[in-house]
Amino acid sequence: MPDIPPVPVILGNEPGAFPRSVLAERHPAIIRQVREAFPYGPEQHRGLDELLVSCTEGVVEPLPADAHDLDRWKTWGIDGCVGRSWFDVPWLWSESYFYRRLLEAVGYFGPGAWQGIDPFRPFKLAELHSRETDEELAALDDLADRPEDEQATALLHGSLWGNRADLGFRLSDAEAEDRAAVPGLVADDSGTLWSLLTGEGALCLIADNAGRELIPDLLLIAHLLAHGRVERAVLHVKPYPYYVSDATTADVVDALRRLTDAPGRAAEYGRRLWAAMADGRLTVRAHPFSCAPLPYADMPDDLRTELAGATLTVVKGDLNYRRLVGDRRWPPTTPFAEVTAHFPGRVAALRTLKSDVVTGLDADTEAALVAAEGQRWRTGGTHALIQVRP
Repeated sequence: MPDIPPVPVILGNEPGAFPRSVLAERHPAIIRQVREAFPYGPEQHRGLDELLVSCTEGVVEPLPADAHDLDRWKTWGIDGCVGRSWFDVPWLWSESYFYRRLLEAVGYFGPGAWQGIDPFRPFKLAELHSRETDEELAALDDLADRPEDEQATALLHGSLWGNRADLGFRLSDAEAEDRAAVPGLVADDSGTLWSLLTGEGALCLIADNAGRELIPDLLLIAHLLAHGRVERAVLHVKPYPYYVSDATTADVVDALRRLTDAPGRAAEYGRRLWAAMADGRLTVRAHPFSCAPLPYADMPDDLRTELAGATLTVVKGDLNYRRLVGDRRWPPTTPFAEVTAHFPGRVAALRTLKSDVVTGLDADTEAALVAAEGQRWRTGGTHALIQVRP
């Protein structure tokens, strides 16, 4: 990206800044929640206690010498971070490594009785089986009578907003965005996105969260396959639990069962998706780089080749957006196409804003957001964007 002046990588050491609050407050809270969610034994409790001290008062500790992924983390830069404060290494790196160490603490990688037990599963299942999910799935019955293009738009917005998916099904006040002084959707390249889905090739969707956020992603995929907008789809998930709610293959199965067990149109979507997986039109991929503490600019060659062959790659969610554009303090008007020039094919971002990083806004939109909300618009989850680099 030679035309873009260098900007600093985001660290977690700025007092009062959002990244510091994540490291100093959110991570200890997550440790407490995980501890209370399972009847762990003394060994797991010791591991969680040690992680709590390390991530709040200590320094980055190395992985065990026999860790199955030690070589991978060496490639991902662990040697340059060990011994430094968690707050002084890149925020993206320290966040990712926190979850790797959390899994180590509870025995996820084994051997032992807790091997393979997702420490975040109770939270995921509670959301998946909530009353709000029931209401959102029931909305599919009303959506079925709408024209196909309206259905597609609603499902796209459901995927965009994640656990505010119900907003995507309520199309009766389509002009609300235009009337708002500060629109919820701060960038909208959806017209370009639809123009790229002409019925040929594969859609790659890099998923974000499980539960109520994964279901809208699956519904969108089902619609695109059923209406011939793509020939096949590849859903990229995490190979192991990550960032509390990020989707794994097990979460995909839970979401499909939730759909097939639901009444009405939701079950039809579930059966279509189940059949699409059986005949290969929908596949699930869990590449190790999905849990890397690095931007997508550093993806390995095999993943680069795979994504280069897709008709379009849709990158979902806040974390994936940070990895797509680089977790840096970009001026918000930095062109999206330039910061994603490294990506090996056409790429679209569907993202609700929950962290500081943002690119591709026009100057008037940024000015209106700042005037109305200061800098809170960046992290509050009340704004979203659809950006495409064709």
